[in-house]
Amino acid sequence: MQVKEVMTREVCVISPDDTIERAAQLMGQIDAGILPVRENDRLVGMITDRDIAVRGVAEGCGPDAKVRDVMSQEVKYCFDDADADDVLENMAEIQVRRMPVVNHDKRLVGIVSITDIAKEEEKEAGEALRDITRPSALHSQ
Repeated sequence: MQVKEVMTREVCVISPDDTIERAAQLMGQIDAGILPVRENDRLVGMITDRDIAVRGVAEGCGPDAKVRDVMSQEVKYCFDDADADDVLENMAEIQVRRMPVVNHDKRLVGIVSITDIAKEEEKEAGEALRDITRPSALHSQ
């Protein structure tokens, strides 16, 4: 299974010139703790609720501080045609719950979470179990 089969395609993004207050408001509206930061159609960072609290508020930044001042500039991402199991393993290794998904032109095309992948694998396992336990006239092991 490829990442593009399970990722969320509609992604709310924010500009590095927006305020951390606006970022927090967007996170509240979409019930998420992370936003990709995009500038000129390129992914330039990620901002989390923790970035706002720890790099922003705890260091004395006000609500008008810019996203670029507290965002993480080192972005871990995956490609849309990557194998979902490989991405899941990588996410565990680097300890992230969500990862932006880009195409081979490095344009943001979605975001994938551990839950997205797990739900699909659970669904596939359930379908396999249903097929295995389906009554049949044939003898099975």
